[in-house]
Amino acid sequence: MKKILIIGTAILMLAACKEEQKDIKKEEREQTNIAPVSDQTIAGSVIYEANIRQYSPEGTFAAFTNDIPVLKELGVKVIWVMPINPISKIKRKATGDTFTSEIEDEEERKKYLGSYYSVSDYKAINPEFGTLQDFKTLVNTAHENDIYVIIDWVPNHTGWDHPWITAHPEFYTQNEKGEIIDPANPSTGESWGWTDTADLNYDNQEMRKTMIADMKYWVEEVDIDGFRMDVAHQVPPAFFDEAIKEMKTVKPVFMLAEAEQADLMENGFDMHYAWEGHHLLNRIAKGTSSIKDLDAYIAKQDSILEAHEINMNFITNHDENSWAGTLGERMPNNKKIFTALIYMLPGMPLVYSGQEYDLDHRLKFFEKDSIPKSKGAYFELLKKLGALKNNNEALGVGKHVGAYKRIASNNDAVFSFERSRGDASVIFIGNFSGESKKVKTNISGNYTNYLSGESEALEDAKAIELDAWQYQIYIKD
Repeated sequence: MKKILIIGTAILMLAACKEEQKDIKKEEREQTNIAPVSDQTIAGSVIYEANIRQYSPEGTFAAFTNDIPVLKELGVKVIWVMPINPISKIKRKATGDTFTSEIEDEEERKKYLGSYYSVSDYKAINPEFGTLQDFKTLVNTAHENDIYVIIDWVPNHTGWDHPWITAHPEFYTQNEKGEIIDPANPSTGESWGWTDTADLNYDNQEMRKTMIADMKYWVEEVDIDGFRMDVAHQVPPAFFDEAIKEMKTVKPVFMLAEAEQADLMENGFDMHYAWEGHHLLNRIAKGTSSIKDLDAYIAKQDSILEAHEINMNFITNHDENSWAGTLGERMPNNKKIFTALIYMLPGMPLVYSGQEYDLDHRLKFFEKDSIPKSKGAYFELLKKLGALKNNNEALGVGKHVGAYKRIASNNDAVFSFERSRGDASVIFIGNFSGESKKVKTNISGNYTNYLSGESEALEDAKAIELDAWQYQIYIKD
């Protein structure tokens, strides 16, 4: 009987100790220098995509962390860090469909670092970037600067030397021979070409539980603020509903889907890619689409998105820069007007690593590269637009979104609209053509020209002159 009492007492003490540790962790989170992510705290946000490998010559967390105050200058409120996990060595990609194992020259082989999206361990840090403590310092520094950190998560597939490959082959999709396969198009059964990865089987409930536990580790142990989900459209929405609910037992999280899919937004995501809008802006820049197409797109978004659901607006990102081309290639004479537009439209604007420094080359994807670091006119533009996004409630997002109203004009090449919330009002007028235009609108009142800082009395009968691809932003006095 005495032994039973001793064992019982020990169990109770152990349970109490665990509860105390939970309370300490909870208290530590509550003492961080940033409020939990919420509709209010991200209402005027800019999101920044951090490509750690290419951000600096060192390609480390530490080098990036040093520049977090610079990102704050740009109005950045959320940092999305591309995958931080180790990269598989088996079937590591080099160029095209070539694996590093096919390269005979050892020095040449070392150049190829593989794809971030071929993860070999969900709960480890890529040593290329530094240590776990280095990443914790990055997160803490961001929080000290009132910036949230979300990490890129790859839920659809793993690399070929992930421990699950041998320990749990049932976690993966297999062919008729019982062989694990790379991801395939469900409509055709043909490979997507992501041959450096192995496709995960979401019919396996144990795999789902293990995946969620690995995600939860980063929220609990490193205090990250959410996730960007890679190829979210290839993963069952119900999994995300379950996973996000589990994350929220620890703290509120911000979730970004690399998809444009309403049912993902219905299952816990806060924001998704405005892919359709991105491609449309590229076509308008080239003259193959028009302002009428933009009007139709915005009307469509209004019909399919709930008011609080957020579009991530962008003109570049890691995929677009490396594979589709630089802004100089896709928008050679007009990137500034499209940059301003993604800040003014409903949604959250994205800045990709190097964009702020007017990056003019395609960053290598599987090799080491680096971005420029000289501040110029484009940096100042992003800084000015970021300040407006942060501070004018008319440009709010999510549940604090400012209303959008199209303003008619006498010219089909001119796109004008007003964003408003409460007493705040912002007007955008842009000439989306290669020729100068005189435009009349039905705007009347006293405004400040945000770009020049000068006060202007606008009258509906007075023509506004705009050069080719010129725009103006007016703030209601």
